[in-house]
Amino acid sequence: MSTHKIAVIPGDGIGNEVVPAAVECLERIAELHSLSLEFTYFDWGSEYYAKHGRMMAVDGLDQLAKHHAIFLGAVGSPEVPDTESLWGLLIPIRREFQQYINLRPVKTLDGVASPLAAKHPIDLLIVRENNEGEYSEVGGRIYRGQPEESAMQTSVFTRLGVLRAAHYAARLAASRRGQLTSATKSNGIVHTMPFWDEVVAEAVREYPEVTLTSELVDALAAHLVLKPWALDVIVASNLFGDILSDLGSAATGSIGLAPSANLNPEGDYPSLFEPVHGSAPDIAGKGLANPVGQIWSGAMMLEHLGHPEAAAHLQAAFESALRDGSGTRDVGGTSSTSEFTAAVLSAISALAGDYADGTAATSVR
Repeated sequence: MSTHKIAVIPGDGIGNEVVPAAVECLERIAELHSLSLEFTYFDWGSEYYAKHGRMMAVDGLDQLAKHHAIFLGAVGSPEVPDTESLWGLLIPIRREFQQYINLRPVKTLDGVASPLAAKHPIDLLIVRENNEGEYSEVGGRIYRGQPEESAMQTSVFTRLGVLRAAHYAARLAASRRGQLTSATKSNGIVHTMPFWDEVVAEAVREYPEVTLTSELVDALAAHLVLKPWALDVIVASNLFGDILSDLGSAATGSIGLAPSANLNPEGDYPSLFEPVHGSAPDIAGKGLANPVGQIWSGAMMLEHLGHPEAAAHLQAAFESALRDGSGTRDVGGTSSTSEFTAAVLSAISALAGDYADGTAATSVR
């Protein structure tokens, strides 16, 4: 039995509550499925920044490269500028390890009320290009503090970057309902977005079983509110994918539910798994944090590591806990973080027999 080495970065705020909750669930799953998970903890984040003037160790990326996966909580603090916290930790990891796909499931869960009046189930995937686009470092500011002060930010779209995101999304769509929606804004952004449209269409032509629809991002945002159940897979640039996935998770009941995977699909580098939510300093330390996003991210990590049965078991357990009314306050329940975690652990044990013979469903999406 090979050991999966997992780097754990709880980070800031509620990350220090939801990460231990998820790790406890992962350890229980590993025991039942005879998996060997080795967790190594790193104290990087805003407190580390306060002591050392940087978000992670100088050789942090070299340390992380020795692991098979990275399990991140949340990063951010009122005491540290967002440009420092994000660009000092998460973005360097995404780019150094070529995590060019950010996969974000959006799904309604039993026991969680959607703010939408419709009763149709929502089940879609957002594939966000994760290494370039609007989140580039090209640009700067001049004449600071003067009346003519100016800031310039240049988006960078490469054929390689768009092609690999589009191919990944098309393969996912082919394995589902065959419907791929591309988020664009080519009527207003006259260079990068028409290029995006052309390259996405070029990639999808290789998948005759996939129907491609290109939709302006503002109309797509409305679509996610008015009729999200009609969507299957969305492929989007870095910024558009970031915004649309937050909107999607809100439409299903809470951003605290949303997981994500920062993937290097080829496996040349470790991939990173994290919830979509932030560090939520306003509720940190109060036992109010919803650990579903972190636990679900753990299930995605198990699937990526080659254990779909264990991943499906973990997802079924937290869905069972929600269905039984054990949710936290943000989804209409009364459970604390620890109480919900206990409910998931109980469900893991209760469902163990269903996953012992390999016949249970194995998709965590």
